[in-house]
Amino acid sequence: MKRKKSFLVTIIGLTIVGSFAWNLTARGAYESAAYQVVESDGKIEIREYPDLMLVSTKTKFDSQGNDGSFMRLFRYISGNNDADQKISMTTPVFMEGQGQTPTGTMGFVMPQEVAEEGVPSPKASDVEIRRRRGGRFAVIRFSGKMKSELAAKQEEVLRGWMKERGLDGEATAEAAGYDPPFTPGFMRRNEVLIRIQDDASETSTPETQPATS
Repeated sequence: MKRKKSFLVTIIGLTIVGSFAWNLTARGAYESAAYQVVESDGKIEIREYPDLMLVSTKTKFDSQGNDGSFMRLFRYISGNNDADQKISMTTPVFMEGQGQTPTGTMGFVMPQEVAEEGVPSPKASDVEIRRRRGGRFAVIRFSGKMKSELAAKQEEVLRGWMKERGLDGEATAEAAGYDPPFTPGFMRRNEVLIRIQDDASETSTPETQPATS
């Protein structure tokens, strides 16, 4: 009986380790938005981001993309654009405009090569290309299934940390997810980002890019 129990514990342990390793490998297979860490304090960082080009659409935060937002963006990178161009998936998926309302925008980051060569325009009217202006952000990292309640708690922790250091942030936070929806909650990498006010004299504006040939 003890031997059987020990065998089951071993199998469960190997499964967890294997799943964790697979998840890290799968996540590492995608190009990720570049940033520079300016300061690190446990699960909180201050990061410097460059300008990023996003393809975005409206979404409801707690829908987890089931409101059609994820598929609208996925169709775009699958070729539903003026260039009929297939574009590689990247990380993270940004959800902007959260915190004040349950709705905002979901955005896929364009790969650096595509951003440099010219981002093709969407064919769908409910999808747009926009520039996420770079700057300095306070960021908190956490696991779990991304829900508005969890994100709000993490945002509260992050704003408390910022207040202790005399950092003013924008009123609205962003969220970012790095893993596919089937990833177990405890293995997920989620983040809440708040733009530091000193760097926020401008706002992110929609920008249509010419189609590539």
